[in-house]
Amino acid sequence: MTVQRHRGLTEQAADAAIDTACRMLRLPTIRAQFPDLATTPAREQMTYRGFLAELLMAECDDRARRRSERRIKAAGFPRQKALRDFDFDANSSIDPATIHTLASCEWIKKGEPLCLIGDSGTGKSHLLIALGTEAAMAGFRVKYVLATKLVNELVEAADDKQLTKTIARYGRVDLLAIDELGYMELDRRGAELLFQVLTEREEKASVAIASNESFGGWTKTFTDPRLCAAIVDRLTFGGNIIETGTDSYRLAHTKNQQGSG
Repeated sequence: MTVQRHRGLTEQAADAAIDTACRMLRLPTIRAQFPDLATTPAREQMTYRGFLAELLMAECDDRARRRSERRIKAAGFPRQKALRDFDFDANSSIDPATIHTLASCEWIKKGEPLCLIGDSGTGKSHLLIALGTEAAMAGFRVKYVLATKLVNELVEAADDKQLTKTIARYGRVDLLAIDELGYMELDRRGAELLFQVLTEREEKASVAIASNESFGGWTKTFTDPRLCAAIVDRLTFGGNIIETGTDSYRLAHTKNQQGSG
């Protein structure tokens, strides 16, 4: 097939043709940026290849940004939290180097678990969301969920005979981030259903949890000792354990603000 070339187009006609072609080829960034790039003084210093490369790289960068935004939205984080906003100076229990190593997402590639253990206000949820966001930006599929919400969803799915489908859906994401594990006691059925999700992901895909209870206190959440031991094993074997401590830096921050007011 021979493509007919349009020679001698006016500037206006050329702009219209570019606009139409970008719409047909679904190149919104090139369509939006072409007029500015085509008239910028820097254009005079570019070769045709350089100009084309500039346009294509802009399109690729923008597509990568939009994909990251979609993955972050799909993760279902309740609020935005970034590692750059975490105050490591306020919590000496947390090693910045360890957290930044986790931000590289190698542990997710290996399917390793992550446990963030500490009292309320020590930064567990912040780190859980921030590391989940880093994973989404790196191209991983992430899902954030509260432990009680996940268990309730599994119980409802079991009642509706949709359990296999629901477990499979949670099994497809690269990182399952479970927050507030240990805040409420789970009955045996709920604990067993959660165990099924963890078993589905074991050594294949990562689970990250945040809990205000040390592992020794998990028998208050999982009242069956053997099931509790099995769940702890699933969440710690070959994984990363970060202890965020007992001193609430959030409370200290509030007191400091009140004291300086």
